[in-house]
Amino acid sequence: MSRPEHVAPPEMFYSGEEAKKYATNSRMREIQTTLTERALELLALPYENSMVLDVGCGSGLSGECITEAGHQWIGCDISPDMLQVAKDMEVEGDVMVNDMGQGLPFRPATFDGCISISAIQWLCNAEGSSSNPYRRLLTFFTSLHHVLTRGGRAVLQWYPENAQQMELVTTCAMRCGFGGGLLVDYPHSTRAKKYFLVLFAGQREGAAPQQMPQAMGGNGEKDTVDFTNKRNREKKERGQRGRSKGIGKKEWTLNKKQRQRAQGKTVPEDSKYTARKRRPKF
Repeated sequence: MSRPEHVAPPEMFYSGEEAKKYATNSRMREIQTTLTERALELLALPYENSMVLDVGCGSGLSGECITEAGHQWIGCDISPDMLQVAKDMEVEGDVMVNDMGQGLPFRPATFDGCISISAIQWLCNAEGSSSNPYRRLLTFFTSLHHVLTRGGRAVLQWYPENAQQMELVTTCAMRCGFGGGLLVDYPHSTRAKKYFLVLFAGQREGAAPQQMPQAMGGNGEKDTVDFTNKRNREKKERGQRGRSKGIGKKEWTLNKKQRQRAQGKTVPEDSKYTARKRRPKF
């Protein structure tokens, strides 16, 4: 089954009847509600009546959960049809059309927290030659850090396609000043496994350092991947050109090409000549 982001851009995929079906399907509503409640739990807002940003709010299903939790919210989404469904449902939050890959149009420190349900994986898909996933992710995370209060959190639930995509997204968040990490609920289950990117926008003044929350269904094992905004570079061994010990030249080259493809760059096809040493010319 094809992933939605491989079929069409979000504003086209969630248009017309698809937008209405998304909002009225009982199974979809149940999943969206469960994910939003978990995201709010991880968000751990410090007080009631906080201001929350809902990125990729769609038809407002996640916004209803925010309202029930006693908070105010503003939602943004790229699909006008999804937002029209939200208006027809008379949600209590304000909604607006916005492409998160072009930044969030709000003043600094506007929001106490941010959630996003099943949305940020769309940023990893290049819709055309002019669309660069890496730059769009940097723009999004830079603006997100800008609009959060000091010590605010963002909890972004998403469906990464592969390990390279997870690395790309977390690296971009780290470069933009966030702390935190990737949390995986029910990591040993194929169907119940859920990924949450939990981000910290600095520390609140006088508060204790923020800690990664505990994952669900982990059987006591650590099911989070922490990262900070500090880069830890391995010492480059002489003649290895930065490759980790034990990784062959061809494997290292193939991994690098795969990362570049995930960033939307044009990369030559793999062949039996990939990473093969050239003979000297005479």
